[in-house]
Amino acid sequence: MKLLAFAASNSTKSINKQLVTFATTLIEHTQVEVLDLNDYEMPIYSEDREQASGIPAKAQQFFDKIGNSDAVIIAYAEHNGSYSAAYKNIFDWCSRISQKLFQNKPLVLLSSSGGARGGATVLKTATDSAVYFAGDVVASLAVPNFYDVFDIENGLITDDAIEQQLTEAVNKLVK
Repeated sequence: MKLLAFAASNSTKSINKQLVTFATTLIEHTQVEVLDLNDYEMPIYSEDREQASGIPAKAQQFFDKIGNSDAVIIAYAEHNGSYSAAYKNIFDWCSRISQKLFQNKPLVLLSSSGGARGGATVLKTATDSAVYFAGDVVASLAVPNFYDVFDIENGLITDDAIEQQLTEAVNKLVK
């Protein structure tokens, strides 16, 4: 199975990138590619830019990465209750290639934050809207209090209950 994973953040210290990277280790027998949104930086989407210059090659590359995968795991950073600007821009450009940008792939959607809600607001938005973009959400999980439940130095979840929930979520991709 080809698994694509990324954090919907362009922070070089993204806790969601740490979470999604750890999540990929919980699935056996997979070929994993973890993307960095910084590799897909593009001009801010606008209809004027699209009409003047077309769709950037990096948007097509990102779209093709989804298309060439068997499943996708995304960990959403929550910025002011919504998506990060970096993710939203890539999402907007890719949706111009096709409204079905998730291309009927099974998705596991995650989110984490330093607080008790674990990015639950952005996760709900992402989960509720995925169907409109041909995403098949098989599981979603908000991980609260990231710094209390994750060993950053070793890249591991330290809370057994959360690790079990995460394992169950990602394993739904292989069923």
